[in-house]
Amino acid sequence: MVVKPYQPLAWFATACLLVAATMAALNIYPWYIYAFIGSNALWVLIGSLWKERSIVVLNAGLTVIYVVGLMF
Repeated sequence: MVVKPYQPLAWFATACLLVAATMAALNIYPWYIYAFIGSNALWVLIGSLWKERSIVVLNAGLTVIYVVGLMF
């Protein structure tokens, strides 16, 4: 099995996403939005480190959506 580098960071970002989703389910507003922004930003970093364009595009898009949502 090939292990990608930065695996601990990826697992941390995944755990953060699960926490953000739980916070959203419990309607802990606006903190869940900040948690999603942080989690998705971490995944943008991981996608960049892994050179996985699809991960970068998906999570950058989600990060922008959450930031815009906070502004309006």
